[in-house]
Amino acid sequence: MRQITAVIQPHMLNKVEHTLHALPHFPGYTLLHAKGHARGRASGHAWHATEGDLDEHDKLVIIIFCADALAPQLVDAIREGAHTGLPGDGIIGVCEALEVVRIRTGERGDDAV
Repeated sequence: MRQITAVIQPHMLNKVEHTLHALPHFPGYTLLHAKGHARGRASGHAWHATEGDLDEHDKLVIIIFCADALAPQLVDAIREGAHTGLPGDGIIGVCEALEVVRIRTGERGDDAV
């Protein structure tokens, strides 16, 4: 099992949703509203605050639990949907999920997603 966590620009959600729903098996996702800073702009990407960028920026966090084999397709779909080519497009992380349990049914592992 894998957990995919993606941080994306809010205005790209519609496009990301369309790319995910185009997959043959889409397990669903959880969406969180977040605020954050991109990595710094000084040498070595150290944070260098300027008067214009002291505030956090709105972001969305998408969390998906899926079978191992499905993770690469989901990552590619999110990247395709969220990509603008501009700084701040976001980031995707994939972690091993040791156990997934569906609360309603008690199903575990791949059956839960």
